[in-house]
Parts: sequence; structure tokens; C-alpha cells
Amino acid sequence: MLTESAGRRGRRRAAGIYGVVVTAAILTAAGSQLSTAALTVAVVVTLLVYWVAEEYAELLGEHVVDGKLPGRRQVRAELLATWPMVSASFGPLLVALLARLAGTSAVAAANAGLAAAVVLLVWHAWSAGRAARLGGWPLVALTSVGALLGIVMILLKNVVLVHLH
Repeated sequence: MLTESAGRRGRRRAAGIYGVVVTAAILTAAGSQLSTAALTVAVVVTLLVYWVAEEYAELLGEHVVDGKLPGRRQVRAELLATWPMVSASFGPLLVALLARLAGTSAVAAANAGLAAAVVLLVWHAWSAGRAARLGGWPLVALTSVGALLGIVMILLKNVVLVHLH
């Protein structure tokens, strides 16, 4: 049985992974169409909307059965538990902004942010595997899934958005 802290850690990890995936998807879809500043705002605003919508649905869904609404403490605790959905974007966005400040094009900056998101997905997969006490081939397989997800995003960008657009 999971303890509350283990369940909360799992929820934070899941929110972070979701945030990285959404960040990578936006970098992939809009990275060649928006300035780096506009892209950064688009990612953060989108994640804020997803974060609030997710928690709204989750909190109301959990309490309809009990016939009562959650209190402020529970709302605050739930929002804090899933904040990584938004904060997971900060690393890739910082990489994109720094790349742009270093003189790269907006597209190259978005690609740098996307690469950082892929690295973050791999790290999340590896750290989840380590938290589950995996080692050897199971850990390699789980970590590879994170890498594969990132590679699929890059392929989608290069095949669908660049060649078919």
C-alpha cells in the first residue's frame, strides 16, 4: 500500500512528466512560427490553463461522491502537488531563451528547448525507474521509453510540420 507521501511523490512526478510532454509538443508545433518570447509565454500560459483545469476536474470529481466541496487547505495542497506540471517547462524554456540570447535563430532556440525537454523526459523515466528500484535491462527499457517519446516528438516536427507543411 502506498503511503500518502509516496502517492504525493508519484503525483508530482506524473505532473512533471505531463508538463514536459506538453512543453515539448508546443515547442514542436509552434517553435518555427513564434518568437522565442511569444513561445515562452504560450507554453507557460497553456500549462497554467491545463494545470488549473486538471485540478478543478480532479478536486470536483473526488468530492461529488461525498457531497461536499474541498476546503482551502486541500485545494492548496493539491495545487502544490501538481505544480510541477508548470514548473517542468522552466528548464527547457530557459535553454531556449539562453540559446536565443546567444544569437541563435528562434527556430534553433526552440530546437534547443526541445532537446532539453527530451533530456528531461529521459531523466524522469530514469528517476522513476530508480525510485521503483529497477536496475539492469528493466531500467534501460523504461528509460528508453522516455527517450523514444522525445524522439517521436522530434520526428513529428521534422516530418509532419516541416516536410508536409
